[in-house]
Order: sequence, then structure tokens, then C-alpha cells
Amino acid sequence: QVQLVESGGGLVQAGGSLRLSCAASGRTFSRYAMGWFRQAPGKEREFVAVVNRSGDSTYYAESVKGRFTASGDNAKNTVYLQMNSLKPEDTAVYYCAASSSLGPITPGAYEYWGQGTQVTVSS
Repeated sequence: QVQLVESGGGLVQAGGSLRLSCAASGRTFSRYAMGWFRQAPGKEREFVAVVNRSGDSTYYAESVKGRFTASGDNAKNTVYLQMNSLKPEDTAVYYCAASSSLGPITPGAYEYWGQGTQVTVSS
């Protein structure tokens, strides 16, 4: 079992920044791809970003490219999502997740999920 705990959410103004963290139990890197998803009220959970199992590549949803950066710290068993130039449409609960699949971008490909952290962006 893998346990994931997100933190770093909060309320920010449009154009501001937040850095989300996801702490994983045990040693997760090199075994799982670590993904970020978000879900707003009335909308389906959507892919945001993923760091591959070796931690040497990242992929992003078109809606966040150029604004968000996903990264990992192997020593801390922690992944991050740096969010810049935030927009009101970024408001959602953000989840981190772990997947043993290759190139996972759908929620069904992830076996483990954190509880989520709320991000609210005011206009």
C-alpha cells in the first residue's frame, strides 16, 4: 500500500502562485508515476500533470502548460506542483496519485490517491 498526503492549498488572487506538496509513504520513486489531478464542483476529475517513474520527464495538460511545474524530491519521497499565474478556472480540489502504468493520464490508471487539497483562486 502507498499512502499519499497533499498539502499547500489555499486561497490566492488571480495571477498568484501556490506550491502543492504530496508526501508518499515508503520509497515511491522508480516504482510509480506520480500524477496530479483536479476536480471542481460539477465537473469530472481531470488530469493536470505527471512525473514519470524515473523522475526524468513530465507531461502536462494543455490548460496548465507554461504555468504549472511538476517535480519530485527523491530524498524526501515528495512530489510538488508549482502553480503560477493562477486563474479562477484553476479552482478545484487537487489530488496526487500513484500509478504503476506507463504514461498514465486517466484516473483509472492510478491505484493510490491522496485526500486532496483545496485551491481557490479569486478574480
